[in-house]
Amino acid sequence: MADEQLTPVFNIQRMYLKDLSLEQPNSPHILTEQAQPQVDINLTLAAEPVVEGVFEVSVTATVTTKIADRTLFLIEAKQAGIFEIRNLPEEQVEGILGIVCPQMIYPYLRAVVSDVCTRAGFPPVLLTEVNFQAMFEARQQAQAGAPAAEALN
Repeated sequence: MADEQLTPVFNIQRMYLKDLSLEQPNSPHILTEQAQPQVDINLTLAAEPVVEGVFEVSVTATVTTKIADRTLFLIEAKQAGIFEIRNLPEEQVEGILGIVCPQMIYPYLRAVVSDVCTRAGFPPVLLTEVNFQAMFEARQQAQAGAPAAEALN
């Protein structure tokens, strides 16, 4: 029984779309313009404990598409997952929450953003692949105040 308590545990309990928003504030007039839109994509990660050994990890994409200074459309989508992580050292848990879990969630988020664009009547926005390990390491360096983090900004 003591061996069972020390066995490392990593389980996906659930993946789900936590939040979704689509705005087209300048429709229908902006839809007649022929200019090439400018697309800005921002990703954020979050991890929060739910109960002992269970965490909610979320990846949020904010996609803002503009023509000149007017918004064509804005999509904000938050994809989340609930993960059970037990009997691992704290530094490994941080890596799993910051790298492994977002890598598992991200394909679902990419599909949601693409689908919402299409359903809104626009060509799909395809989110590029993300190196979550590089993002995690950059955050670690920034938190430690390392000079290398300043070079990334």
